[in-house]
Amino acid sequence: MSREFVTAAELADALPHVLAAPKTDAPIQSLCFRPGFGQRQFPERLTLTVDGGIPGERWLTHPWLRLPDGRPDPAIQVSILPTRVMDLVWRDRKGIPHPGDPITADLDCGLANLPEGTLIAAGTAVLRVSTVFNDACVKWKVRYGQAAKDWITAPGHPALRLRGALCSIVKDGELRLTDRLQVLR
Repeated sequence: MSREFVTAAELADALPHVLAAPKTDAPIQSLCFRPGFGQRQFPERLTLTVDGGIPGERWLTHPWLRLPDGRPDPAIQVSILPTRVMDLVWRDRKGIPHPGDPITADLDCGLANLPEGTLIAAGTAVLRVSTVFNDACVKWKVRYGQAAKDWITAPGHPALRLRGALCSIVKDGELRLTDRLQVLR
């Protein structure tokens, strides 16, 4: 069975639409909870905590980035994927898993809009945009195609953060699907 992946031409054509996403007051399309590898749940709300990330989510036990002392790096507690990117690359929604980002929102995640250290109100929680770049892992390439992977790191594209923004949680709270992300200037 062959998959139909987005093409480089389609990605190039869609870039202006992706970059026109709201700068703040971003509606949330989905919340995703990952209790284990390959597992996805789509709750109506997520609890976000400074110490534990999203309680029960695999960041605490199996992070892909750790601090020198072995603890999970808080810079990757939460990822925000732009809705317009997800809608562009995720074509087979029955056969291919959701990207797994805890928050998918119609938000411009580019460095110009969300410089490192920017605070984002996420329901009653507050997130801080980290310095860690989300360059799309090998799973992104397998699920959404080589063109989708190359698009993330193409010349000039890293600053656009097309794969989304990684964040730490700086204030405990709850985020509901009906909330909107507010960039705190």
